[in-house]
Amino acid sequence: MGYVAVKGGTQAIEESIKRLKFERVEQGKTIEIDRIKAGMRGLIDQVMSESSLYDETLAAIAIKQAEGNPEEAVFLLRAYRSTVPRKHYSRVIESSDMRIERRISASFKDIPGGQILGATTDYTHRLLDFQLMKETDESIKDWLKEYSSESSLDQEANDAAQTLPKVLDYLRKEGLLPPCDNNDQEPDDVTRDSLEFPSTRSQRLQILTRGQTGAVTSFAYSVIRGYGDLHPTVGELRTGYLPVTINHPTADSEDEADGYYIGEVKVTEVEMLMPVTVEKEYGKKEMEFEIGYGLCFGQNETKAIAIGILDYCLEYPNDEFPSHNEEFVLYHIDSVESTGFISHLKMPHYVTFQSKLDSVRKTKKDEKQEVRS
Repeated sequence: MGYVAVKGGTQAIEESIKRLKFERVEQGKTIEIDRIKAGMRGLIDQVMSESSLYDETLAAIAIKQAEGNPEEAVFLLRAYRSTVPRKHYSRVIESSDMRIERRISASFKDIPGGQILGATTDYTHRLLDFQLMKETDESIKDWLKEYSSESSLDQEANDAAQTLPKVLDYLRKEGLLPPCDNNDQEPDDVTRDSLEFPSTRSQRLQILTRGQTGAVTSFAYSVIRGYGDLHPTVGELRTGYLPVTINHPTADSEDEADGYYIGEVKVTEVEMLMPVTVEKEYGKKEMEFEIGYGLCFGQNETKAIAIGILDYCLEYPNDEFPSHNEEFVLYHIDSVESTGFISHLKMPHYVTFQSKLDSVRKTKKDEKQEVRS
């Protein structure tokens, strides 16, 4: 693609960058990074998930720099991530070890350990709270003090109840679900090796979890609306913290004693139940359940559910539905790729457009000559 040189282009670009900063600070106020971390939990979780980088502080900086634009913030954070060396690989994390904050099932009313509603907007009225206009640091401290006194629980009993068994394990014990065998094959890394088709499940899950939240949700919604062939149910949804450990830097042993605990990451995990009809012997048909799995950074439940739906769809391809086509889905949900390509249309296309324009002019001229003749 050719571009026509623009005189004074460098100076114009520099002034444009200055203007961008002016638009951010023109009211003479700024948002502190700590306040972004404290008050924009949902946005931070979304940006971390789509960036494949778990760091609330860096996500907050990106959000501030992008003026709250999630696509730009993800672009910034992924660019930074590409400059950071990878020093360690964590050990395999068992999600059953999650320190749970929230845990529900839409399939069963009574589950082992009970339903834990935790923090959710599911039961709010979605009405604007105009009291937030009067909220101050002092009023928040007073509310926190009152809340702490009202919810004084036995912390030891609370901690003991936070690690809970998986709901679907009980279905497997009853023989209602097939056993889930461990796959010890080393997973692919889409951040280092380009996606290839047919893709592996590890590639698909990585692309889905770092996909643009709205795009992933929309594709999953299309499945339920008729561009797919299933209507799933949430078997279990859990939000909480997973412990991360690494091996001793100088030892090859996987012994527990040689591991180092380096922290924990907050994630949302969903196991979806997919009703399927299976043909048995002599043409007899029976209903069984398959599993769709979703996991992403932070508390991002809608995305995790959507990942679970698309995981199942891509595991069982169907040319009849675009939502079951891995190339169609995986190539179109990445926020950086899609935003970058759409945005590049703003760049100079003078030569190519002039070529098209000349073609249109010639066609119009030929038409006029034909009419005259």
